Amino acid sequence: MNVLVVNAGSSSLKYQLFDMEKREVMARGVCERIGLDGKIKHVIPSRREFVVEKTMDDHADAVQAVIDLLLGEETGVLRSLGDIAAVGHRVVHGGETFAGSVCINDDVLTAVEDCVHLAPLHNPPSLVGIRACARVMDGVKQVAVFDTAFHQTMPPVAYIYALPYDYYERLHVRRYGFHGTSHRYVSERAAKILGGDPKKLKIITCHLGNGSSIAAVKGGQSVDTSMGFTPLEGVPMGTRSGTVDPAILSFLAKEENLSLSDVTDVLNQNSGMLGISGVSSDFRDLEDATANGNERAELALSMFAYAVKKHVGMYAAVLNGVDALVFTAGVGENNAGMRRRIAGELTYMGLEMDEVKNSDPGPGEQDISTAGSRGRILLIPTNEELLIALDTAEIVRKNA
Repeated sequence: MNVLVVNAGSSSLKYQLFDMEKREVMARGVCERIGLDGKIKHVIPSRREFVVEKTMDDHADAVQAVIDLLLGEETGVLRSLGDIAAVGHRVVHGGETFAGSVCINDDVLTAVEDCVHLAPLHNPPSLVGIRACARVMDGVKQVAVFDTAFHQTMPPVAYIYALPYDYYERLHVRRYGFHGTSHRYVSERAAKILGGDPKKLKIITCHLGNGSSIAAVKGGQSVDTSMGFTPLEGVPMGTRSGTVDPAILSFLAKEENLSLSDVTDVLNQNSGMLGISGVSSDFRDLEDATANGNERAELALSMFAYAVKKHVGMYAAVLNGVDALVFTAGVGENNAGMRRRIAGELTYMGLEMDEVKNSDPGPGEQDISTAGSRGRILLIPTNEELLIALDTAEIVRKNA
């Protein structure tokens, strides 16, 4: 079975085609500048990379261009459109409606549309991508995989805010959490690495990148996570502030003569690592600046590590212990210095990092804890696209 995974943005469309028997990527790429001049980067792993200049008026044009590439004489890996069994779509927000992946029908589309006010930047492009695939690939099954679904197992004590309860009942104001597909993937991989009964495992997963979130996973289910009603809550990130005193919003609006929307933009786009350092939102730039004596860059890195470590401590309390701490995503997978800052002093909870393994862990999944560590510190590359493909294939088989 071959599954095409699609992640649609406002003017882009990322794709990966999977051979599900081998669990291998057959081709991947991205359509950029849709509605403008248009460019497609198309990669056939271990063979060749193609760059195609192509005008795409809309996402349907982009999907058709992807199909043409997958079937092309030089760029192709398929014989016919019928070789694609299904399309899996990444959808950011499923609200409280979806606690798992679903086969897309009219009711699902309506429910995703109902969540647009909760994710106005992300859900509309997903809907465009779904409809574009339906137009171009008529009759091919489509599946929605939601970033918020994994966190729907959180108990009310974790997801309800201490606001008038009426806001939750009428407006659905609550903690939703994000990066759920990544947290689910790496926690499932961690359970396989650890062995034993997955239902008894207590795992803390750290998805650390330009956007970062921490999750407490007990028995394979998310019981708490750092991002909240939006991806702004939690630890400071590349350009996002993370959690701040909410009264700061009205204070800044008054003192700086800003609208509430202006203040929200500051918190989302000009804060975090960029706002603290004044240098960059990229952790690599901050490490270079720190090495050159930039104190604000060092402060930014220290604040990030402190916030992550604080969440790890909170979630160890929530879980009543921890069997594994998992690092994933761009910073979590590739930044040994940041892992050291976060996990270098967690022996009180039975986690002891091996400095040599952490400094040079090697490729793929790695255990970077010492032999004597009671809990394990794991480095697990995330693979959200594979999980989307796996869910899609499973749903298609069940509905065959």
